[in-house]
Amino acid sequence: MSEERFGEFVLVRRHERGHVAELVLDRPKAMNAVSTEMARSLAGACAALGEDRDVRAVVLTSSHERAFCVGADLKERNSFSDADLVRQRPVARAAYTGVLEVPVPTVAAVHGFALGGGCELALSCDVIVADRTAVMGLPEVSVGVIPGGGGTQLLPRRVGAARAAELIFTARRVEAGEARELGLVDVLVDEGRDREEALAMATRIAANSPVGLRAAKRALRLGHGLDLAAGLEVEDAAWRAVAFSGDRAEGVAAFNEKRRPQWPGE
Repeated sequence: MSEERFGEFVLVRRHERGHVAELVLDRPKAMNAVSTEMARSLAGACAALGEDRDVRAVVLTSSHERAFCVGADLKERNSFSDADLVRQRPVARAAYTGVLEVPVPTVAAVHGFALGGGCELALSCDVIVADRTAVMGLPEVSVGVIPGGGGTQLLPRRVGAARAAELIFTARRVEAGEARELGLVDVLVDEGRDREEALAMATRIAANSPVGLRAAKRALRLGHGLDLAAGLEVEDAAWRAVAFSGDRAEGVAAFNEKRRPQWPGE
């Protein structure tokens, strides 16, 4: 396993087997509160992972034992002038869109607090695995703002418009069991097993065609919210992009020869 640090607070681990990378939130002294520096590093790490053709799946994890991420660094924000806040906004936004736009499947491994921007980072992933200590929520209206890392758009896509409105307007926290019932969490595991299960899932995902995975994610994201006819056109375009690839040829050959495919990734 190799490690690469992006700034002081973000670490990328590339596992030698399985084509899986971990994107680690590593600001434990602040429970991974997202400062300007951390946001910039997170965006840079996501861009690097997206360009790495050897990576087929990414797991978003935390180095803190009791928190995934508690959201924006409000201590830093407290010192900002209005001009500072305006200047920081593109940097902060790039961190969340960076996670959202990673072109390979992403799995969040959540334990402890995932609040505000921390919840939004998890929502930006394709799948959320959480252990029973997880506490999630978007409390932004309680401090005079709104979810600004995608929460108002991503949460209703998971739990429905009315439920998202209730959660955002009340600013209440949701514990792991309810989060699973609402669909805010996809897989609920015993305490301390979120990272292990997320990595296992990512390894299963990464065993599949890298060309197929990227195209499937693109079709899922672009087709969401379109009417059926338009969505099927998005799917057809993605199918055409993979149908004549080396991965498709290898996948069919491996199936007929009853062996594991050796994906060329093109």
